[in-house]
Amino acid sequence: MFLPVGDDNRDRRTTPYINYLFIAANILVFIFLQHMGNDWRFTYAYANVPAEILTGHDVVSQSKVLQDMVTGERIQVPGLQPTPINVYLTLITSLFMHGGWAHLAGNMLFLLIFGDNVEDLMGHTRYFFFYLLCGVLASLSHVLFTAYTAQSVYMPSLGASGAISGVMGGYFLLFPTRRVSLWIFFFIIGVPAFVAVGLWFVFQVVSGWGMLGGDDSSGVAYAAHIGGFIAGLLLVKAFAKRRRLRVVEKEEFRW
Repeated sequence: MFLPVGDDNRDRRTTPYINYLFIAANILVFIFLQHMGNDWRFTYAYANVPAEILTGHDVVSQSKVLQDMVTGERIQVPGLQPTPINVYLTLITSLFMHGGWAHLAGNMLFLLIFGDNVEDLMGHTRYFFFYLLCGVLASLSHVLFTAYTAQSVYMPSLGASGAISGVMGGYFLLFPTRRVSLWIFFFIIGVPAFVAVGLWFVFQVVSGWGMLGGDDSSGVAYAAHIGGFIAGLLLVKAFAKRRRLRVVEKEEFRW
């Protein structure tokens, strides 16, 4: 197990206001709108449901009560709720919701580490639209993957990880030799970004490949992670400021 805990920010020139804004928005939505994950009506109204994106129509379903065959415990599974906005907007609203504290904390840690450098390279406005575009493309990747595999198109998805994957794709391309601190068991070591981010991406691909066999028990939208990462790779230079990009490329690839 490994977890990034920091990177080298010594050459960062600006304060990442937009990155902080995204982090704050995710936290505030989770606490005050999702009520720390307890308001399933709000969550199931604004989450991304592949069936809704594929048809363009809102889908509403009844809650179900299922019984655990081993323990006998009865569990209520919430139904899809009416979506008060255009269903296509859930491609964005779902990016600001999370399933629990661990889900939120993990995503915000990754965004805090990798987002500031990308924003510094792009500027605040470009980074704002880059982040959202990568998130939308990641969500669409999940929708298409779900539509052409055995996964349920009625299973809602949510979380900032698709957009953050796009940020990581941009970071991977622009800062391949940047030192990233990884926590591995009881140690913290520094490795180049292409190692840290590359290992993360390989894990997404392997796990996503495993889902083709019908194993969707993890509830993780790996296709969104892969799609977001590729979107970040392809789009980052189009959003980057040319002068700043030349400086960074000179520093990163000089040796």
